[in-house]
Amino acid sequence: MSRRTLIRNADVVLPSGTTRVSLLIEDDKILGIDPPATAAVDETVDASGLHLLPGIIDDQVHFRDPGLEHKEDLHTGSLGCAKGGITTFLEMPNTNPTTTTFEALENKLERASQRSVVNYGFYVGATGDNVDVLQQVTRTPGIKIFIGSSTGPLLVDEQEALERIFAETTLPICAHCEDEATVRANSERLNGGTSIHDHSKIRDHAAALIATKRAVDLSTRHKHPFHVLHVSTAQEVEFLKDRPSWVTAEACPHHLFFNIDDYDRLGSKVQMNPSIKTAEDNKKLWEGLREGIIEVIATDHAPHTLEEKDQPYPKSPSGLPAVENSLALMLDAAQSGECTLEQIVGWMCLAPARIWNIANKGTIQEGFDADLVLVDLKKKAVIRDEDQLTKSGWSPWHGVELTGWPVRTWVMGQTVFQNGKVDRDIRGKEAEFCRK
Repeated sequence: MSRRTLIRNADVVLPSGTTRVSLLIEDDKILGIDPPATAAVDETVDASGLHLLPGIIDDQVHFRDPGLEHKEDLHTGSLGCAKGGITTFLEMPNTNPTTTTFEALENKLERASQRSVVNYGFYVGATGDNVDVLQQVTRTPGIKIFIGSSTGPLLVDEQEALERIFAETTLPICAHCEDEATVRANSERLNGGTSIHDHSKIRDHAAALIATKRAVDLSTRHKHPFHVLHVSTAQEVEFLKDRPSWVTAEACPHHLFFNIDDYDRLGSKVQMNPSIKTAEDNKKLWEGLREGIIEVIATDHAPHTLEEKDQPYPKSPSGLPAVENSLALMLDAAQSGECTLEQIVGWMCLAPARIWNIANKGTIQEGFDADLVLVDLKKKAVIRDEDQLTKSGWSPWHGVELTGWPVRTWVMGQTVFQNGKVDRDIRGKEAEFCRK
């Protein structure tokens, strides 16, 4: 039997702009915008004073499932997503086993159908010898290449292998761009590094820029859609001004809000690959977003336990959790004038849906999936480790007060987060990817 929900009096962020209208949901779809007052409904939500956004799409997370579930799993990671207003995640292939075969991808999709409270999709990982898989796989947003910052079969830095992947496949490609030769040379020069500050010297500006240029060159010559993950340097932003139209790019909250000055305070909690850079890089990344050079904001959520992170450098692993707080961080930035609410929707909803060809998501439109997040731009709250739902149980933003928070999240028309609690029994759906 159909169920209808009417959301009244919200300021709704539509493709045409923000306006106060009512929204009618029927089952898992948006049935109408500003429907007739006589429309029959089962529930009416008074959203006075609140803003309604499309559900956030996070196109880069690491949920560690299978193989590393002591750090995170598809259930706990998705709980954090729901709390943070993320209704769809796209997860990376560096699990154990790696997602480089049909069987591994099917296994992840099955796991998610049983565990995830939000919608999901999984990249297929490139290796030096799985082009046949990359040519045939369909239930995926695209191909992930690690050009640096990986080990085993997922490290692909041989030119011949990269040429084959770009030339002989059709799925969109994204890549972790850090030049392995530069990273190794820097590490050797610094004797492997002894201080957390050495991390940004080993994984320096040159390592990022060289690999990004290399990947964009491959994309340009083969006219292959390509997405630069986690841009971290001012030099990359400048270089990407002249990229082809089919090359896109993204930034992550840790590269927008943290820099090398934060190592003394936070240590390995802000150790990431690519590394955090300087305050000037922070500034340039924000400019790149506002100018449209960078189209997407994604978290690169990559949790480790505090025990693992507390090991002395360089034993400490790179990665931090972010899905619970990424939208709130951006809403707070809007309050301080760094961006607008409409820009946030563009970066976190519209652009990832467009780039990854996700059907019926990313915007509030009749007939689209009812993936929605209601936010209170006046709500103030402090991020605290003990409040985190993701399994690692900590945040590098612990103790930071933010203004602007998600207060209710719908996934396919079902309320998955409300009043500070997540409905752990709801299950999201596999994202559908349109193929041209």
